[in-house]
Amino acid sequence: MLMVAGLASCNQKLLDFSPTDSGSGEELLKEASTAISSVNGIYRSMWTAGWTTTSNTHQCFGISAYNLALEVMADDLIMQGQGNGWFWFDHVYSVKSYYSSSAFRGYDVWYANYKWIADANYIIDAQASMGGTEADVAYVVGQAYAIRALAYFNLATWFARSPYNALSGTYRWNDPGVPVYTEGTSISTTGKPRENLRSVYDRIDEDIDKAVELLEKGLANALAQDNKSHINLYVALGLKSRICLAEGDWEGAYEAAMRVIEDGLYSVGGQSELMGGMNDISNANVMWGAGIANSEQSGAYAGFFTHMDNVSGAYAQAAPKLISRQLYNHISENDIRRAWWNPDDVQSPYVSSKFAFSNVAAWLGDYIYMRVEEMYFTAAEAALRSGNEEAARELMNTVMAPRNPAYNASDYRGLMLGATTTTWTGSFLENILIQRRVELWGEYGRLMDVRRLGQGISRSTEDGFSSDCITTMSRNRINITNPDTYDWVLMIPKDELDANPNINEEDQNP
Repeated sequence: MLMVAGLASCNQKLLDFSPTDSGSGEELLKEASTAISSVNGIYRSMWTAGWTTTSNTHQCFGISAYNLALEVMADDLIMQGQGNGWFWFDHVYSVKSYYSSSAFRGYDVWYANYKWIADANYIIDAQASMGGTEADVAYVVGQAYAIRALAYFNLATWFARSPYNALSGTYRWNDPGVPVYTEGTSISTTGKPRENLRSVYDRIDEDIDKAVELLEKGLANALAQDNKSHINLYVALGLKSRICLAEGDWEGAYEAAMRVIEDGLYSVGGQSELMGGMNDISNANVMWGAGIANSEQSGAYAGFFTHMDNVSGAYAQAAPKLISRQLYNHISENDIRRAWWNPDDVQSPYVSSKFAFSNVAAWLGDYIYMRVEEMYFTAAEAALRSGNEEAARELMNTVMAPRNPAYNASDYRGLMLGATTTTWTGSFLENILIQRRVELWGEYGRLMDVRRLGQGISRSTEDGFSSDCITTMSRNRINITNPDTYDWVLMIPKDELDANPNINEEDQNP
């Protein structure tokens, strides 16, 4: 099993359970007040570079790196060129053939998420004997369930096709998913076979529902201190809304997102929140992120802003990040978000200024994983698909008011979508998705939406994609206009095949 045995040659210390800087994992888990340190250790690993692969660590820094990879694999975020090479292989779909290497994306995603699952399982296993108030224990264990749900959702996203195609209304529940572990593992644990997607998503659903239940009980805990690096009740609901969208569960997505909105802990951002560089988790619209407090935590070159700050980021300067011209042209001239990009830049037309270091000299800038605006677009889409057009209009008018005062959702009708993401129909559903694409550009993982929507992607140099990108994809016979493609699905790392007796080459993805 790769997550505990296959990495012994490259980083033995990661085989230890405790994800904290010091202390025994077993001792920490005896009390909720110390077990929270184990949870914090998992979160720390979600933005720390250098532990998931044997090389290429400057593009492997946890959640923000996975989101960025899913962005550059899609349609809206364009790399002007190869630059230093980071994320370029994701961009041109040249990653899958390196499944036997411990230095590339497949190994990175597989190992990181199974490490998080293993650590979460130990916390969950300790629940019955963990000391502390009911609220404190619920808060600690609830986060572990949410982390496990997130990790399995990540794995299913990267190593299997989407379970639901919204354009055709069809499911792929019988497609192979990933192995599922629900108890603490050790180096002697025998690897399990791949479960089908139905079984994997059943586990995800059960875990995220348990997380919501426990985190609600844990609202009165004495451990949180309004820490936005933790998954609280509302972040768990946000994760549930994402999962429900992937499953085509519109009612579940709507209810989860609306609970976040209606409880009012977060408020829609406006000019100051949107135009400040997207680097401050203390903003009232931010639900979850990583507070990067000092240069030791920043990762320096191995971090998000060096790839996305097109002014001060070294890697971004070498490979500027642009917006697709078609998407940009769908942004109203009254929309303040239009200022995130400069179509008239001489060297890099349509270059982004959305992201910026908060302190360039110290490499600082918080990582934002989830904002409340996402909940509005999720709830609006789910409401419209469920037939509640009035609710969808109200949600869209509310979230769009600080962006474009002239926006009026009543200007749009219908649910029609095109076969590709640039086959425009003018429908209300398409407009909701356009506003979502603009809002979450560079930060969410756009390919997650493309896959669940059942649309294909048509790239062209006219939209800003480089000729090198188009040529490389053509040479490798990549066809992402097909929503059933396996080009979006990574291959299971060879180390897992070698270490796990229950997965072999016959079980490998195409």
